[in-house]
Amino acid sequence: MFKVLLSVILIFLPFISSSQEKRIFVIPVKGEISKATERTLSKGLQQADEKGYDFVIVQLNTYGGAVASADSMRSALLRFPVPVAAFIDNQAVSAGALISIACDSIYMTTGSTIGAATVVNQNGEPMPDKYQSFMRAMMRSTAQANGRDPKIAEAMVDPTIVASSTGDDSLKVLSFTMEEAIENNYCEGFAEKIQDVATLLTNGDNYILEEMEISFTDEVISFLLSPVIQGLLLMVIIGGLYFELQSPGIGFPSAAAVIAALLYFAPLYLEGLAENWEILLFAAGILLIIAEIFIIPGFGIAGISGITLTILALVFAMIDNNLFYFKGNLNFIVIVKPLSIVMVSALSSLVVSIWLAGRVFPGKSFSHLALRTKLDSSKGYIGVEDINNNLIGKVGIAASSLRPAGKIEIEGKWYDATIEFGMADKGEELVVTKFEGGRVYCERLPQ
Repeated sequence: MFKVLLSVILIFLPFISSSQEKRIFVIPVKGEISKATERTLSKGLQQADEKGYDFVIVQLNTYGGAVASADSMRSALLRFPVPVAAFIDNQAVSAGALISIACDSIYMTTGSTIGAATVVNQNGEPMPDKYQSFMRAMMRSTAQANGRDPKIAEAMVDPTIVASSTGDDSLKVLSFTMEEAIENNYCEGFAEKIQDVATLLTNGDNYILEEMEISFTDEVISFLLSPVIQGLLLMVIIGGLYFELQSPGIGFPSAAAVIAALLYFAPLYLEGLAENWEILLFAAGILLIIAEIFIIPGFGIAGISGITLTILALVFAMIDNNLFYFKGNLNFIVIVKPLSIVMVSALSSLVVSIWLAGRVFPGKSFSHLALRTKLDSSKGYIGVEDINNNLIGKVGIAASSLRPAGKIEIEGKWYDATIEFGMADKGEELVVTKFEGGRVYCERLPQ
């Protein structure tokens, strides 16, 4: 009987032990915070929820990025039903700090930092207080939601806010090292690697650690969603349209523009950012521009409307519709970066296109941009300098008084003239000495 009982225990022991093992899912969030990283986190949390993991670890190493994407990631983390730990594996700066604070617990490696969440522009300069206020509110509410000091969170954005608990009144944007974060309750503990975080989360119990696998398709979509690639695609779209409209019928520029437009809108559409009406808005803008150039003479309402609709479609396609569309007040901060990307890309593309146009297509299509008529002497054209150089040494008559400037008549033609020494009365004979700066210089005949 004892042997039978022992055999049964040995058979079911693996199942009993495995049921006690905690399942932990790791989501990597590295590099610039953008639509790509937002997408990675969203898919990771969805996968963790569907498969019933006990814990989620967000492995962070970022210097920040888009505030709108960070806000979406923050909201997703705060709403997630399973405990989420942030593992700061080097840096969680700016938007990365907001994402870290949104997690239920924070663990940091040696030498890592968290903080410095001031909103800055493309040049690294602080944005106006309107934007800082929005970021302060997000940091404050996120810290309060997870039981952390909201003043410290605000001090990471605004250097004028002093968190008394830190003892730092230097009026500088607040950042913490790992030791400082632990001291101020902004870090639960030290962890050198993911396995250390897993051990701390499970209190030393057995666990199964699984890392999120990113498919090739996801990598391609994330690549196309990066701000740099989106900017390049915009340049190809605008540049292709410009070349095709300047030289209709070539084909290649329009094909490049169509392919770039597909690559631009496809990932945004698949992610639910670009909706049908935004794509139709883009198409309507292109049609209006074409109509203005080929059908309606001049450049008026149709052309301006087409350009406006095209730019709006490209900007709106980058923005999460759930943030503001038809749901109350418009939060302007979410459109700053998309608008900047579109405008900078458009201007850059136009400059490059115009510069290349005269070299790639030096025909009539660009004749309005530069005078290309060659004044060939065989066709009767004679340069002004050649004409006047032939006058040197010739004798003319002062057609007006020269005091010292006036008019001189040479072989029946009048020229602007200046006498080099003294003055000359009308009717005096003068000899041409030189031609310079479009003017004849002369002097009196020797006596």
